[in-house]
Amino acid sequence: MARLHTKRLLVIGASRGIGLQVVERALAEGFHVRAFARGASGIRLSHANLETWPGDALDRTDIDAALEGVTAVVQALGITPSLERTFRPVTLFSEATRVLLPAMTKAEVKRLVSITGFGAGDSAQHMRRIESLPFQFFLGRAYADKTVQERLIRQSDRDWTLVRPVVLTNGPRTGRYDVLTEPSEWRNGFISRADVADFTITALGNPATIGTAPVILHAPLPF
Repeated sequence: MARLHTKRLLVIGASRGIGLQVVERALAEGFHVRAFARGASGIRLSHANLETWPGDALDRTDIDAALEGVTAVVQALGITPSLERTFRPVTLFSEATRVLLPAMTKAEVKRLVSITGFGAGDSAQHMRRIESLPFQFFLGRAYADKTVQERLIRQSDRDWTLVRPVVLTNGPRTGRYDVLTEPSEWRNGFISRADVADFTITALGNPATIGTAPVILHAPLPF
């Protein structure tokens, strides 16, 4: 499998969730990692190849500075679910992407892996009605914005991969999961954050994933 020649990685959204798992996995694979997040100073990892970088993903100055010297970017933004967020517009994903893409062009950083989710973009139509009604109520606004995020990335000239995990768990990394690239195969299910990170790092160095948007899962939902 082809790998990046110089493994200097910027992880945006690195302080928790999938982003933090990506940082850990990348370090294990020998990357130099710049862990970018507003709460980056609170990351409790210690590694010679880790650089914590506090910053705002919506601030172009912060992003420009964070891109200096890196060869690839993983965008792993997330929001904390809450009842209040259910009813408020969500724009974080698209606005951060509008900042990131021109900054990457300016910095001449081509490779981007962005973690969105099953239910974003054209994957939404593959969700069954029993799943889609509660999904739209609780996560619809966030995923509407992730759909915009995906569209912006697809329209860019970066070497992009969109990673669409299903329902997330805190299980361990297994390295065993389905990577569904054909729309006819797409379905909901479960996957651990650790395995999302595993696939993300694998995809990062695999040119065959450029321009793809796979759904990844361990097992389908039991209904």
